Amino acid sequence: QVQLVESGGGLVQPGGSLRLSCAASGRFFSIDTMGWYRQAPGKQRELVATIMSGGDITNYADSVKGRFTISRDNAKNTVYLQMNSLKPEDTATYYCNADIRYTRFFRRDYWGQGTQVTVSS
Repeated sequence: QVQLVESGGGLVQPGGSLRLSCAASGRFFSIDTMGWYRQAPGKQRELVATIMSGGDITNYADSVKGRFTISRDNAKNTVYLQMNSLKPEDTATYYCNADIRYTRFFRRDYWGQGTQVTVSS
């Protein structure tokens, strides 16, 4: 069984920064796409950013472009989200997602438990 453990959330003032981490543990062959999603109260879960296995292809929601940076360390099976210039509208529970590859033909999608980010003065 694969587990995704997130950390780094918290309370920050507008304009501040936070860095989220998500580490995958368990037995698997490799990790394909990793990403971050968020869900604010009363809203649907939305994509924040994704990163391909090689770390060279990334995708961001328009609302975070230029402020957030996604990266990964494949040796540590970890994905990061550096969040700068945070705004109150970034307040949400942030979820890590990983596309785990067990064999050449078998993959499965996993979610973390979520970490709360609150941007408020």
